[in-house]
Amino acid sequence: MTDELRSAVRGRLDAVDARASEVVRSSTGENMISRLGTADWLSLGALFWAWVGAILFVSGEPNWAIVAVLAGFAFDKADGYYARKTGTASAFGRQIDSFIDIFAYLVSAALLYHVALAPSPAVSAVVGFVVLTFGGLRLIRHNSEGFGDEGGTSYYHGTTVVHTHLVVLANYFLLQFVPPWNGWVAGAIIVAVCPLMTSDYKAYKTDAGHVLVGVAGVLTVVGCLALEFGVV
Repeated sequence: MTDELRSAVRGRLDAVDARASEVVRSSTGENMISRLGTADWLSLGALFWAWVGAILFVSGEPNWAIVAVLAGFAFDKADGYYARKTGTASAFGRQIDSFIDIFAYLVSAALLYHVALAPSPAVSAVVGFVVLTFGGLRLIRHNSEGFGDEGGTSYYHGTTVVHTHLVVLANYFLLQFVPPWNGWVAGAIIVAVCPLMTSDYKAYKTDAGHVLVGVAGVLTVVGCLALEFGVV
C-alpha cells in the first residue's frame, strides 16, 4: 500500500470515528432525567398508581385496584393542567403521557376484565388483546397527528383510552348490580367499542366533558368503597 493510499484510508477512518464519537456524545451528553419537568413528574405519579393498581388486581383486590388507578387518573389530569397553565407543554411530555396511558388505562382495563369479568382465560386473552391493540394504535396516532381543531375547540381523533376504560368500569358495576349481566356480554360490548378509538369520531376537549369525567371518577370511588365494605 502506498503512503498516499494509506493516508487516504486513515483519513476515512478518522472521519468515521469522528462521526461515531458525535453520535455517542449526542445520545449520552444529557441525562434524560434532567429533562423531566414538573408535569412529567406528575405523569410518573400516574404511572406509580397504575402499577399499584396492577399489583392489587393480580392480588384479587379489584375494588382497591380501581381506586388506585383513579388516583393515577388524577395525576394524569394534573400533569396536563399544569403544562397548559405554565406553558411547558411539549412533544416530549406528550410522548411520556402516552407511554403512561398504556398502563394507566389500557393495561388496567384489561386486568379488570380478566380478574372480575372474564368467563374464561381464553375470552380474557381476546378482549385484552383488542383493548391493547386499538388503544395502542390510538395513542400512536395521537403522538403523530396531535389534536384536531374545529372552531377553536380542540378534539381527539377517535374516542380516547379514558372512554374505553370507563366502558370497562361500567361493565364491572353492571355485573355487580344487574343479575343477568355477565362476562360474555361485557366482553362483546368492550370489543365493539374499541375500534372507535381509531375512528374519525371527534372527541372534543371541553370543560363540561372534564367535569363529567371527574364526577364519574368520584362516583366510581364511592361505588368501589361501598362494595368493599359491604354497604351495598
